[in-house]
Amino acid sequence: MSIIVNVDVMMAKRKMSSQELAEKIGITQANLSILKTGKAKAVRFSTLEAICQALDCQPGDILEYRND
Repeated sequence: MSIIVNVDVMMAKRKMSSQELAEKIGITQANLSILKTGKAKAVRFSTLEAICQALDCQPGDILEYRND
């Protein structure tokens, strides 16, 4: 079982760079990179909300569950 983070997919669809998204949501590029690569252990709802607002998407567009 795993949770897949699709931030990079949504960023590509919206043609937004990591730097631009990090600035919009108020986190460092390093922390955004950790989230994008799936290495984050947790995501704050406030961060998820900010990402969804910046990328004009739903939480389900960002997070995906796969039963391996």
